[in-house]
Amino acid sequence: MDLKSLRSEIDEIDSELIRLFTKRMEICKRVALYKKENGLPVLDSSREAFLIAKVSALAGEEMKGPTALLFERILELSRKEQESIINR
Repeated sequence: MDLKSLRSEIDEIDSELIRLFTKRMEICKRVALYKKENGLPVLDSSREAFLIAKVSALAGEEMKGPTALLFERILELSRKEQESIINR
């Protein structure tokens, strides 16, 4: 396999990641509206810790650390989005 083919595979994966991230953030907006209506805080530390542990375990030992970092960033972006919705 050549470099061009490998990069093409990465491009396909990136497109799918963007589609899934966009979908996740749309649901995040709905979560924010629910939290706003019910007076719930944006940050749920126990939920985030559980989620990071779960996805890290799913990723396997070799990718555990990078997966935790990825999801920490995703959750940070989700919180910022929720805060912007709740504080409007």
